[in-house]
Amino acid sequence: MPNAVLKRLFDLGVTLLTALFWGPILLFLAVLVRVKLGTPIFFKQTRPGWRAQPFTLLKFRTMTDARDEKGVLLPDGERLTGFGRWLRSTSMDELPELINVLRGEMSLVGPRPLLMQYLSRYSPEQARRHHVKPGLTGWAQINGRNAISWEEKFELDVWYVDHQSLWLDLKILVLTFLKVFSREGVNAPGEPTVSEFMGSPAAGQK
Repeated sequence: MPNAVLKRLFDLGVTLLTALFWGPILLFLAVLVRVKLGTPIFFKQTRPGWRAQPFTLLKFRTMTDARDEKGVLLPDGERLTGFGRWLRSTSMDELPELINVLRGEMSLVGPRPLLMQYLSRYSPEQARRHHVKPGLTGWAQINGRNAISWEEKFELDVWYVDHQSLWLDLKILVLTFLKVFSREGVNAPGEPTVSEFMGSPAAGQK
């Protein structure tokens, strides 16, 4: 495993050196989100980080607050606008997570931070994905992203935990850049957003 200090320096170095590129894009998108979707600009949610410790994840919002006549939020697919779909298909909605990287809550590369309620649904093997910081991108993202099953994603996440290196991180970052332009695997088949992970058979054998 790479030295944690070196990995942190790598994250900070790459993020700060590219700030002149992503900084203006982040500000421009913030204005677009404000105009098209209103406030708040950011979607904030508690997610599990390193060793499953909670932190506040930042994303650009992609949905409206549309509700039915009873005041209940409409399904995700109905609240996801064309602009929101574009943000997701280009992965631009995740750009604010670079702030999480600068804070040290995330790494550029690692398993994606999922939902807190998933913690009790993991098998012991799947839970090993939290042995490293969550990432802006990861091994699963360049090998299928949301077009593969949850079990396959977790296998890829754990593979990364066991094989991580700075060279692998660099490879994943380059391949992620190429994947963003191809827009592969953004949504699970037949789903406007990602379907919820309800646990796998192994998860009940703790």
